[in-house]
Amino acid sequence: MKVKVGTRPPWIGLAAAAWVEVAAGSAYCFPLYSHAAKTVLGIDQRGLTMLGVANDIGENFGLVPGVLCNRLPPWSVLSVAAVLSFVGYGIMWLAVSKTVVGIPYWVLWIALCIATNSSAWLGTSILVTNMRNFPLSRGTVAGILKGYVGLSAAVYTEVYTGVLHNSATHLLLCLSLGIPAVCFLSMYFVRPCTPSVEEENSSEERCHFLFTQLASVILGVYLLVSTVLDDVLGLSTHVTYALFGGMFFLLFAPLAIPVKMTLWRKKRELGSIDRLVDWSSEEISNLLIATSSSVIYASDEDILLAEGEGAIIKKKSPRRGEDFEFCEALIKADFWLLFMVYFLGVGSGVTVLNNLAQIGIAAGTEDTTILLSLFSFCNFVGRLGGGAVSEHFVRSRMLPRPIWMTLTQIIMVISYLLFASGIPATLYTSTALLGICYGVQFSVMVPTASELFGLKHFGMMYNFMLLGNPLGAFLFSGLLAGYIYDKEAARQYPGFGSSISCFGPNCFRVTFLVLAGMCTLGTVLSAVLTVRIRPVYQMLYASGSFRHPRSTSIH
Repeated sequence: MKVKVGTRPPWIGLAAAAWVEVAAGSAYCFPLYSHAAKTVLGIDQRGLTMLGVANDIGENFGLVPGVLCNRLPPWSVLSVAAVLSFVGYGIMWLAVSKTVVGIPYWVLWIALCIATNSSAWLGTSILVTNMRNFPLSRGTVAGILKGYVGLSAAVYTEVYTGVLHNSATHLLLCLSLGIPAVCFLSMYFVRPCTPSVEEENSSEERCHFLFTQLASVILGVYLLVSTVLDDVLGLSTHVTYALFGGMFFLLFAPLAIPVKMTLWRKKRELGSIDRLVDWSSEEISNLLIATSSSVIYASDEDILLAEGEGAIIKKKSPRRGEDFEFCEALIKADFWLLFMVYFLGVGSGVTVLNNLAQIGIAAGTEDTTILLSLFSFCNFVGRLGGGAVSEHFVRSRMLPRPIWMTLTQIIMVISYLLFASGIPATLYTSTALLGICYGVQFSVMVPTASELFGLKHFGMMYNFMLLGNPLGAFLFSGLLAGYIYDKEAARQYPGFGSSISCFGPNCFRVTFLVLAGMCTLGTVLSAVLTVRIRPVYQMLYASGSFRHPRSTSIH
């Protein structure tokens, strides 16, 4: 593998990552075709929620790409994602379109796991590569990337309502063919490059991040307004296609940064442009990890001599803030505290997301796509804002990032109680609040895991944390919400079969009360975690910017 030394800034990879992250949010499309799948397949709500569990398991089972991201180049990881999405969504399309009749339920369950597992491969490749390319701005980068994932539901909703005319079968076909196309078009740009070692508070770096954040905010507002206008005014086909073109243009906005840098930035080091070095993927990965961690490697002989002379004291095990092996992190209380907080926050939120269409129908909402667009936009705001706000306060006040998980889970408790009240006027408010808080959990967990346990095995740590999502979906959605919904529907319409709809606040009231209790526990645990790791953040950000601790002590 050949890398041009000194000539490949990380910004072009970040711009391409925006497209890949939108594609990686395909699991959020489940509410768009869930009702059609329920009708065509003739399954009850519990069967549908178990499909939602398959959706979440596939999306978040990323241990395999987490291991391979340190051994394979990003393009190969993206290639696997392309194959998975083509096969998985292709099978779902065959079933929902009735092209092939009689596909067993268990085959569809596995197919949906395969389809959404492409998101895990896409997200791991993008996030690990860009976190290493921007080692000094982890919170901001995580917020931007996770923000585009949050926007993906609104992007797909715009495509679903405007271009595909509310056709679930066309949407599944679009996912089957569109995601591989994005993978193959972007794999050249998403690659390890010279890490950005500029501080985020430098004027140029700050302007670039601000422009990217602003572009994503404009895109989010644009998508929300477009969806509302289409629902309220019933826009013509020509206007709808024009709005779709505007969305397409805004998705290209982050590319303005590398284009500007290519056209106007002067070459910093003469003679470095045409120098080619042959490096293996493993050597590139080790270089990026070493650069991002500010670690200087010496020869084995020098280290042994220094240890013998007492100049270096070799550490037996890493401290929090240094690079951990995955097995070393598993025995740390902070690792499991972070996992539990994330599990309770995101696991409860994904229960609402998977059942959002049925929640809207139960509340008497005719068009549930507005609910999904609202949740998507607020999810994006939470992801982008959570990354930016936590980055600001961790640099200015050395405030541990999990404090924001504490505050947002308090708001999530309030949101679930509003849902449980069954007051129609609070449906959109509670959905918006939940979307924001749900997004914050993602953008805070990602940099927290990298700061506590390092970037060396970040892919594994990150994907293990993500298992909290399908675990919560299985417990809270598959076992709890689906059972209560079907029981209430059977009480309302006895003898009408299994695929009937439930109406009224009792369909999900008990579920929301349980979720409120779970987030109350999550609030307590995140407060404990914040207190425990405050000394770590005081050490890492004592100078106002990230400072990686040395793995050895030199006298």
